[in-house]
Amino acid sequence: MGNQIKQNQFRLPAEWETQSGIMLIFPHKGTDWAPYLEEITKTYLQLIEAITRYEKLLIVAQDIEHVKCLVAENIAHGHENIIYRQCENNDTWARDVAPITVVANEEATNKTTKFHLLDFCFNGWGEKFAAEKDNAINCQLYFSHTFNGSLENHKDFVLEGGSIESDGEATLFTTTACLTAPHRNQPLEKDDIEKRLFLLFPHLKRVVWIEHGELIGDDTDGHIDTILRCAPNNTLLYISTDDPTDPHFEDLQALDRQARALRTLNGQPYRCLKLPLPKAIYDGDERLPATYANFLILNGAVIVPTYNQPASDQLAIQIIAEAFQGYDIIPIDSSTIVRQHGSIHCLTMQFPKGVLI
Repeated sequence: MGNQIKQNQFRLPAEWETQSGIMLIFPHKGTDWAPYLEEITKTYLQLIEAITRYEKLLIVAQDIEHVKCLVAENIAHGHENIIYRQCENNDTWARDVAPITVVANEEATNKTTKFHLLDFCFNGWGEKFAAEKDNAINCQLYFSHTFNGSLENHKDFVLEGGSIESDGEATLFTTTACLTAPHRNQPLEKDDIEKRLFLLFPHLKRVVWIEHGELIGDDTDGHIDTILRCAPNNTLLYISTDDPTDPHFEDLQALDRQARALRTLNGQPYRCLKLPLPKAIYDGDERLPATYANFLILNGAVIVPTYNQPASDQLAIQIIAEAFQGYDIIPIDSSTIVRQHGSIHCLTMQFPKGVLI
């Protein structure tokens, strides 16, 4: 372990670059999933079945033997692709708990350590929820010989994996609403946060701040992975609605204008693909932040959240397939996940090729 900022030979890969595996944190009756634990367990088993067809899967669980039994009883293949680690957990949002991995550039391949796993502070999205057990998971995984590479201590800085999006080259996308939200990194201002991002990811040439798109019901204060995502060939996918009666309408029109005005580092416009917004889903009187932008990229496949809305589900699948040509597209019903205000990308974290032991 260390707390040194890397030299600029290290970069943050794009999600579609080759992965060594995906991390999931399994729900249990001590989490907020308790009222519908059976339903969310079925969703997790679907995720496990899908992921293990393409790559390794790291399952972090409070009760490993129970999870092993569930997998053995319900999944016929891929058991050899599963790594189990026991850790207590407050919740299951691996995207924001797991380390963020940077990899050595080709010119730095003579380095002994080719991976740095950055261990940031997770404080329950601005001290909204308990996080002390989740915040200890990365150290436990590191000392249980789960990762190749070094674990870097950045617990003095709050940075959730869902709040940043990399094109794998030199641009980082994030949202002003999230990174400047209260109870994260105050008294740091936007300029201070950007300077810190350049120190953490010194290969970057720019940070693009998205100013629009926060969804009603979003506990994360506007994570980029619910709003706008990168895809190969300078493609941006982002949420949109043509319904002027939807309360998101004006803000998402502004998001569309901002996305279309963006240029690549070479001065070219991005290929912009608009994802539909699902029809409003409620839990009682509370609107839930359902989004198709929260898809997960695997080696050769994309898992797409769906919401039992055939027209918009199918349209989202078609658009994501257009962005990821040659990939298998795997829809998984996320109606239970969104009851806890997240979706598939939020539940998962990918590790670049070579990281998982």
